[in-house]
Amino acid sequence: MKFIDRAKIHVQAGDGGRGCVAFRREKFVPRGGPDGGDGGNGGAIRFRIRPGMSSLAPFHYKIHFHAENGKAGSGSRKHGRNGADLIIDVPPGTMIYRDEDDQLLADMTAESEEILLFAGGRGGRGNASLSSAHKISYDAQPGMEGESAWLRLELKLLADVGLVGLPNAGKSTFLSAISNARPEIADYPFTTLTPQLGVVHYNDFQSFVVADIPGLIEGAAAGKGLGHYFLRQIERTRVILHLLDPLAGEDHDALAAFDAINRELEAYDPELLKKKQLVVLTKMDVPEARQEAEQLVKRFGERHLPVFRVSAVTGEGMTPLIREVGRCLEALA
Repeated sequence: MKFIDRAKIHVQAGDGGRGCVAFRREKFVPRGGPDGGDGGNGGAIRFRIRPGMSSLAPFHYKIHFHAENGKAGSGSRKHGRNGADLIIDVPPGTMIYRDEDDQLLADMTAESEEILLFAGGRGGRGNASLSSAHKISYDAQPGMEGESAWLRLELKLLADVGLVGLPNAGKSTFLSAISNARPEIADYPFTTLTPQLGVVHYNDFQSFVVADIPGLIEGAAAGKGLGHYFLRQIERTRVILHLLDPLAGEDHDALAAFDAINRELEAYDPELLKKKQLVVLTKMDVPEARQEAEQLVKRFGERHLPVFRVSAVTGEGMTPLIREVGRCLEALA
């Protein structure tokens, strides 16, 4: 399914049913009385997290959602049936805004979370409940309208670790080597067109979720390339792994690439630079990359940044890196 992280929908809770106007007509009852029942309440609009759902694509095919209306009351003081609530499933990490005033109504992050956002209309009262010992009602109330609104849904993936780096930094290969994810891998830029999630297991029974954020380029925060569309997906991560290819670019200046990506993160949201960052030099199975890495380790060391050298092909350096990520996450818990 195509990855879509924004959608606009209209929701309408059910209207209440109309109350009934009726009078008793019974044999041997000399004076009948008001007998109309109340209308049922309209159904509410609820949102529920659906585990395994990872995109808002379904909301591009259906944008109008209407809960069931309450049924009208009837004679013999019979109340109308309440309308059924409408439950709308969304992926974990969905933020729900009222489009009219941009108010955040819900941030759906808890597992199996369900929340009622729009109440159905109350059913109208029938003439039986509107009458008293001194006054007989010959009318009934209409049901009240259910609440409605245009909503904006935004999806921010729930991942512990985010992978960032220029196109062809080796993020997809790295993710496939450490997790159960199987992203598309090829020798050209922008192979990854959607964020990919993978679960990494360590220390026997512990694990964390890694998100491969599609390749960023300079100017991504201003709308260039693909990165601007997915920068929001890194906001919920707690640790950033900055993957660098020591041989990328004409001058092989991985430090400049590192600074360029961090400028884009800062331009999008300065808070991103406060996250824990680990530098990962990839492709250590290539001799030339290994030679360049020696100098890069020294240069990053001058900035007091932890550097890990890995090869997704041979597995070199993967275990120490995973353990360090685990330690960082535990310290941030």
